[in-house]
Amino acid sequence: MLEYLFIAFAVIFCIQFIYYIFIFGSFSFSKNKPPENNFNLPVSVIICAKNEARNLTENLPLFLKQNYGNFELVLINDCSHDRTLKVMEKFKKETSMPIKIVNIVANEQFWGSKKYALTLGIKAASNEHLLFTDADCIPVSESWITEMVNNFSNEHQIVLGYGAYKKIKKSFLNKLIRFESILTAIQYFGYAKIGIPYMAVGRNLAYTKSVFFKVNGFANHMHIKSGDDDLFINQVATKQNTAISCSPNSFTESIPKTNYKDWIHQKRRHISTASLYKPAHKFLLGLFFISQLLFWILGITLLCLLYNWQLIAILIFTRFLFLYLVIGYSAKKLNERDLILFIPFFEIFLILIQMFIFIKNMISKPTHW
Repeated sequence: MLEYLFIAFAVIFCIQFIYYIFIFGSFSFSKNKPPENNFNLPVSVIICAKNEARNLTENLPLFLKQNYGNFELVLINDCSHDRTLKVMEKFKKETSMPIKIVNIVANEQFWGSKKYALTLGIKAASNEHLLFTDADCIPVSESWITEMVNNFSNEHQIVLGYGAYKKIKKSFLNKLIRFESILTAIQYFGYAKIGIPYMAVGRNLAYTKSVFFKVNGFANHMHIKSGDDDLFINQVATKQNTAISCSPNSFTESIPKTNYKDWIHQKRRHISTASLYKPAHKFLLGLFFISQLLFWILGITLLCLLYNWQLIAILIFTRFLFLYLVIGYSAKKLNERDLILFIPFFEIFLILIQMFIFIKNMISKPTHW
């Protein structure tokens, strides 16, 4: 039995090696290529807000500072019951920037659907090229629009960006959230690099109207509360039409959750959409998680039983080595260097939380975005 466990452990080690070195490493070890020069490309920046009056008041002025000469703001008020609409109207009145306000009223058929609100915002946009972020996000530089839009080309109609979270000192939860965020980015950037794009984050995403309307927008999953970013990209993204933007000036930053309950609820909502991914994507993502889990279970079991413990220790050390290399290089690219030291600890903690979320989602589904 121990021999079979050892063989299984060796197989799991090889699977992890393939994932980290050949898939995730395709992003981690790659060099940024100079993007196209699309400085004059007309762009519509779309922000959907639901009860975000405070964030909009603080964040909207930052878009005025964007060093890009040809863009409009499309602000969507999704049935808010605070001062969101008034903040939008005040901002439009006080600036000369081209701004469109789309005010969503209650609709029984699409009640509480962010996708319905986004669809109306996309229809209202004047331009073919669309750049999306959230009301609680800010661009980290004045070149955000330029850096994202320059990745569009005749071939590339989708651009995947990185949405960072603000650093909070002396907060373990904040570091865990940011570690989960870079691990997710490593995966969707890595898969996109090898020609298998499968998801994006709505905090920083761009695509064209043509791509959106070619598949009738969110029609295939309008009944699902979440997924305006990942389910849509899972449906339309291909090796040919997708580019990534990992320049530090192309990042956005948002405020993360500050307690475990709210963060886990957010992750439950995100993970609940994964069951609707394409079969090949579900297989690859599922195999990676299972191989992570089994690596630790089998490795610890074999070490405790002292079966070939020297070889087991070498394999664990080797995995630590390529884990640090891949995640470390990516963390530097994504300006998350302070997370590198605690990578193994964060990984184990995150695996346990993901197991809890999977079980929780099997019992009950989150119902709102």
